[in-house]
Amino acid sequence: MESELQTSGVTSNIMPLAFPRGKEKFCELCKREAYLQCTRCRVTFYCNAEHQQADWVGIHERICHLLVRMRTPTELIDHAARRDDQLRKAELIEICRLVAQSKLSEGKYEEALPAAHCCLHTSIDVHGPNTVQLLPSYLLLAEANMGLDNLAVVAELLCQAKWVVLKHPESGPLIQQQLHRSLGRFHAAVGNLEAALHHFANDVYFSSEEYGLDSINASKGYFLMAEVFVRQGKIPVARSLYSKVAHTWHKHLISLLHHQTEISHKRAVSSQSFYEQSQRVEMDEMLRAMLEFEQKQFRRDAAQIALLAHSLAMLWFLGGDLQKALGFGTTALQASQQITKHDLTEPVQRLLQQVQSLQPGSGSRTAEKQRH
Repeated sequence: MESELQTSGVTSNIMPLAFPRGKEKFCELCKREAYLQCTRCRVTFYCNAEHQQADWVGIHERICHLLVRMRTPTELIDHAARRDDQLRKAELIEICRLVAQSKLSEGKYEEALPAAHCCLHTSIDVHGPNTVQLLPSYLLLAEANMGLDNLAVVAELLCQAKWVVLKHPESGPLIQQQLHRSLGRFHAAVGNLEAALHHFANDVYFSSEEYGLDSINASKGYFLMAEVFVRQGKIPVARSLYSKVAHTWHKHLISLLHHQTEISHKRAVSSQSFYEQSQRVEMDEMLRAMLEFEQKQFRRDAAQIALLAHSLAMLWFLGGDLQKALGFGTTALQASQQITKHDLTEPVQRLLQQVQSLQPGSGSRTAEKQRH
């Protein structure tokens, strides 16, 4: 209720005489005729209160102050002013991209739409239509609409994205990888599993070309392929791909943990620097999905369970969530102890000791032990 009062209080009706004749105003979200304007920046307009509130929650609260100079017309614009305007728009594009990605990772698909739309419109303003720089915006909008099950809209957005890439054959492997991942997800969502596998295979190919075959970027494509194989009932193939993904992430997280341990001896370090919230959520979902899949198998692979649980424990230890780190670490230890002289038992025990040493009251318990 409080947020509704806050958002509804920042608009007013448009006064037609305040604008030159022929300068109609259109809604920021749907581009229909607008009747309301933001009373803070006075350069953003809406067709109704619902769209204003959606935009405010989605992105406008973050960028309201940036829009004033960008959208206020000036008569004389020199070269320096034009350059400054382009820099401000580039900053706006990046803010909108990051906000949209963050909301998508949290499953807030409706809230991601305003930021993705603003990212697209500003990118068109800066780079022009049908340019390769529009691809990230199209893919953000496609992902948001896929989460809302607007598959017809997704198909149209991905057609536009494909057209952009076809017009720019010089596009690098990273652009191709992003497009194929989105196309794979779309085909998986509509049940075209063979087409989905084709695009996820291309995702892996272009990721490997850009980052290397065993990179964490390529591992996401392998994971998505494994999910399709599970749907096809090809469990041995899926388990093989899951194993490859698990080993890639485990190696990467061990490296990050070692790096944090080294620098923490020299100075205080924030765990937030390793992964932003959106990245941690995506990794948690992927690793947890593989762990739950393995735990449901009739013949469980204790080594795979230990590897995945240890990865999750390290991930949340780096993220500062000691309770999750302790829970997954305990699962990893129990699994590793089922295998005689398993090579993960000692690393898991060390991690659990680190977690317990950082928990509230651990210092007093240690002092008590030393006294006795």
